[in-house]
Amino acid sequence: MGSVFNTWKPMWVVLLEDGIEFYKKKSDNSPKGMIPLKGSTLTSPCQDFGKRMFVFKITTTKQQDHFFQAAFLEERDAWVRDIKKAIKCIEGGQKFARKSTRRSIRLPETIDLGALYLSMKDTEKGIKELNLEKDKKIFNHCFTGNCVIDWLVSNQSVRNRQEGLMIASSLLNEGYLQPAGDMSKSAVDGTAENPFLDNPDAFYYFPDSGFFCEENSSDDDVILKEEFRGVIIKQGCLLKQGHRRKNWKVRKFILREDPAYLHYYDPAGAEDPLGAIHLRGCVVTSVESNSNGRKSEEENLFEIITADEVHYFLQAASPKERTEWIKAIQVASRTGK
Repeated sequence: MGSVFNTWKPMWVVLLEDGIEFYKKKSDNSPKGMIPLKGSTLTSPCQDFGKRMFVFKITTTKQQDHFFQAAFLEERDAWVRDIKKAIKCIEGGQKFARKSTRRSIRLPETIDLGALYLSMKDTEKGIKELNLEKDKKIFNHCFTGNCVIDWLVSNQSVRNRQEGLMIASSLLNEGYLQPAGDMSKSAVDGTAENPFLDNPDAFYYFPDSGFFCEENSSDDDVILKEEFRGVIIKQGCLLKQGHRRKNWKVRKFILREDPAYLHYYDPAGAEDPLGAIHLRGCVVTSVESNSNGRKSEEENLFEIITADEVHYFLQAASPKERTEWIKAIQVASRTGK
């Protein structure tokens, strides 16, 4: 959020060992501003803006407040964790640097974290997602720390539990796993050698699993509406035609299945969707001519007709992207609620 006009704008943000720089765009050579972290405090979640979600606040020693909004919960938590670590390093006279996991943990070159993550998510042979209860809260679509280590050992991905702990910490640091609940999040925020816990009371989840926590928790876990509980299977920007003025605007789309919904957002980063398309029983096809009757093969148009016979016209950037979206929506419409 700008300090002069209090308007929200997307910025390229860089975390340094002693401060935060922000740029108008990634390619800029000089920053628009810099926030010193020495003596600063961080507040997350920040509730100063009502419906605006995923906001955190940095207050400097001069009592200047700086507000940032992430695109989603996991992104906010990742920034908060690293900024807190940077502040702790400054207080302790240490040098903070967010090194890559492979260098900092000495991960073997033969380990492919991306491939391992896909194996862990396999519906038949992967880690089973459960609904776990702790401290009068129900954590949905998650699993315990010891289950992760058990799976790595039984799958012969590691030789022993100590090596499994190293790999699990790598997956956590690179964002393939996310902490859920106070115990696992405290371990991530601390300075322990292994941020991952081989513990049945430490909960974790996959970032695109549809995780949610019922009842309010200490770190603002949100009770999501039924339509937001589905697993995210695809997201990206498309052009959407308005129903009234028939004008075209770029929107960010997030596709979820079970329940099957396609939510669309302002790409500038608004937290609430502008609308939702219920996909159960819908029909989606490519469009070869637009409303004016002109051929539009090069325009990559496609149409969604809902079960209530509402028509949505969308435009992809390429024929390949259009095909990918059509196939993904067709799958969600058949399998989702």
